[in-house]
Amino acid sequence: MNQLSNHFPTAELQNSDAAHHLHPFSDHETLIREKSRVIVRGEGVFLWDSDGNRIMDGMAGLWCVNVGHGRREIADAVHEQMLQLSYYNTFFKTTHPPVVALSEKLTELSPDGFNRVFFAGSGSEANDTVLRMVRHHWAILGRPEKSHIIGRKNGYHGSTVAGASLGGMSGMHAQGGVLSGISHIRQPYWFDEGGDLDPDAFGLLCAKALEEEIDRLGEDKVAAFIAEPLQGAGGVIIPPPSYWPEIGRICRERDILLVADEVICGFGRTGAWWGSETFGIEPDLMPIAKGLSSGYLPIGGVLVKDTVGDVITSGGGEFYHGFTYSGHPAACAAALKNIEILQRERIVERVHDHIGPYLQARWASLGDHPLVGEARMVGLVGALELVPDKPSRKRFANEGLAGGICRDHSFKNGLVMRAVRDSMIISPPLTITEEEVDLLVALVEKTLDDTEHTLRSTGRLSA
Repeated sequence: MNQLSNHFPTAELQNSDAAHHLHPFSDHETLIREKSRVIVRGEGVFLWDSDGNRIMDGMAGLWCVNVGHGRREIADAVHEQMLQLSYYNTFFKTTHPPVVALSEKLTELSPDGFNRVFFAGSGSEANDTVLRMVRHHWAILGRPEKSHIIGRKNGYHGSTVAGASLGGMSGMHAQGGVLSGISHIRQPYWFDEGGDLDPDAFGLLCAKALEEEIDRLGEDKVAAFIAEPLQGAGGVIIPPPSYWPEIGRICRERDILLVADEVICGFGRTGAWWGSETFGIEPDLMPIAKGLSSGYLPIGGVLVKDTVGDVITSGGGEFYHGFTYSGHPAACAAALKNIEILQRERIVERVHDHIGPYLQARWASLGDHPLVGEARMVGLVGALELVPDKPSRKRFANEGLAGGICRDHSFKNGLVMRAVRDSMIISPPLTITEEEVDLLVALVEKTLDDTEHTLRSTGRLSA
């Protein structure tokens, strides 16, 4: 790793962190033993820790830092807004200029027919809003029994009670259960579950599972189907081309709202403003967050198509829902400046036309490594499937062990790469350059070699 001089008391920070800070999604016993990594600075696609090590941020923070770290103009916009109006709520017949401007800008960028946005503080809150808005919509229309929502196994829609219930993560369901009126169908994960079917046949089979679940429940009981254009936290699961057109047909014919969770895919990640554009989805609601402000301040929301928005705004009475920080003025200022950068620098177009294809080609070459069963990518989000027996798509006996080993080697080599089971995933800032892509791929190659060596030396791979 490249190093700078250490100006931070690493051990003191780690000890205080262990004593007082409960981390999200963490095994705290392990974390306290192994100590937290202390990140102190970010610039472009790089981070620096408290010991001066430079680390490439292959995950754009948590899928969110689309315009890269250290954009002073976003900080300046937030500073200016805070000096003028640091906070006011949007309850009680009140608004303010930043939330008006951001609402207008978002609807300009949205697909045809999307002219309203409801603001929240995160993607989790956005999906809580979806659950309540969908049920409220059908109740206004005199169909309150149409309240059941179908999601996907291994989908992710946040970690609040509603978000975790809409998602299909079994580990989260085991800690708190699932709200009533929600069920989950199979995921379109060809590499893991496709068997002998070709991808398109498998995609149609997975879409048929939605139709079967609707028939089981009764069409008059089903309010909506919710899914990410591609499953991010589930392991960058990219559906076969046949999948989304068939899902759309089913929802239209069955009078069921289609919710495309754009929290990860939105704002350029897939090479279009929306993952829905990339996959040809025609949604009724689109939860957003992450790339909305590139993570500079917490903000989320739900883009609402007129077919739903018109119902809610005409005769529905009060919608008893909202958050203290819905449309926070400083967060809106950050989002507006972030969107200005994305447009001015033509970052979304660059992902589609140039840097996306460049990384996709380099990423595909990693599929030749003995450990890699599949290398897949859309836009600037991709995954490598680690396997012990490449031709058969066979899995490691102890699922997640190889992924954990690979993740740890990646951090040691100076690259943040996330492990989901035995899938290694990346989602770098959209501003990454060709030179930085070459460095990223070189670090992944070294990491794969190190992982293979560890697995062989510990008897988990045959010689």
